[in-house]
Amino acid sequence: MMVGMASEQTRTTTPPPTRTSAAGDIPRTAPRAWDWGTRLLVVGIVLAALNLRPAITSLGALLEEVRDGLGMSGSVAGLLTSVPPLCFAVFGVTAPRLARRFGPGAVVCAGMVAITAGLLLRPYAGGTAGFLAGSALALMGIAVSNVLMPVIVKRHFPDRVGTMTGLYSMALALGTSAAAAITVPMTEALGGSWQTGLALWAGLAAAAVLPWLPLARDRGKASGGARAERERQERGPRPAPQAHARVPQTSAAPLRITRSRTAWALAVFFGLQATAAYITMGWMPQIFRDAGVPASTAGLLLAVTMAMGVPLAFVIPRVATRLPHQGPIVLALGGCGLVGYAGLYLAPAGGAWVWALLLGIANCAFPLALTMVGMRARTGAGVAQLSAFAQSTGYLISIPGPLLVGVLYQHSGGWGLPLALMAALMIPQTVVGVLAGRDRTVEEEATR
Repeated sequence: MMVGMASEQTRTTTPPPTRTSAAGDIPRTAPRAWDWGTRLLVVGIVLAALNLRPAITSLGALLEEVRDGLGMSGSVAGLLTSVPPLCFAVFGVTAPRLARRFGPGAVVCAGMVAITAGLLLRPYAGGTAGFLAGSALALMGIAVSNVLMPVIVKRHFPDRVGTMTGLYSMALALGTSAAAAITVPMTEALGGSWQTGLALWAGLAAAAVLPWLPLARDRGKASGGARAERERQERGPRPAPQAHARVPQTSAAPLRITRSRTAWALAVFFGLQATAAYITMGWMPQIFRDAGVPASTAGLLLAVTMAMGVPLAFVIPRVATRLPHQGPIVLALGGCGLVGYAGLYLAPAGGAWVWALLLGIANCAFPLALTMVGMRARTGAGVAQLSAFAQSTGYLISIPGPLLVGVLYQHSGGWGLPLALMAALMIPQTVVGVLAGRDRTVEEEATR
């Protein structure tokens, strides 16, 4: 199915533009740009994105209660905050293979089911091991959906990558901030049980399953697109610059993605921004609570940080797609992160809202990274490979960060060393982000 995804170049040079609906029922030459299948796909993307972070930020808001309830030490809690990137690295790499076998729609649908089941099971599984197992199930569903969202966007909206990535990222930020903001108040309103407060988010995940059920039928309709792509390749490329002529497009010869410096730069950038994001989601409320901020306010501060991604996640991808080099955006985000970490160290309670805003801006490196995944590959198949490589490698890189923060926090008795680590990691993140933002594609580099 991945092979059936045409490149942006092909779609823009072969009249008339074609697109397969999410359900696969609409012919590829359907003249209507926004038929029912396309609208359903947009709804599915938004609902899926809303569910890709509440499993994490709802836990961050109640981490102290969960630690007390399960008898966790600081080091074990650090391990718990490292589970998301570990699962994303392990399960995310399987997403392209699963999508080829079952279709992206079916895999995302199964991912939403896994999120629902994991969120329902983990609060009541009993003990730390059961809690980790339930979390891993939910995170498995998140992992495959993380990888396949850029693929689905590239395939179905090749001329609107920035807009659709922005919409998806905005919905993701909204779900992230909502879970951080209202988990504690909902828990208190329902009797104060952290189990109930965490399990409630399974309802949102269950709602996201519904639009993906018809979209899961996409698998059987992909072969026509794949044949069209192969026929185009057999006819040979149209006259084009030499760099384009070197790009292999066949499914028989997948890209040697590890030969691309841009792919590695993007993977490291993705990993370091994920490190910062999961440290923030897992530990920032605790930083504020240790500074004397009430638990509900600490949750709101995390919500503010995450909510900054709602408008910026829509704006940044649109701006990024209009720039030949995304380095200036990377530099601006890195500067906000450094100032925010310095503020958390010097005056965590006094300037709490300012630091939350600055770190929220810095966390918008995530939608920028997703946008660059779509921009740094020329074909749909290239985006699939690059997305899997960058996200799986990146999340693997990010695993030690939250765990190390927990260890430093427990053994140093304060937040000085953890914050120093977080600020230090922002520097290489900025450097590799500038490298990943250069105007080139992985197809060109991987075939040199």
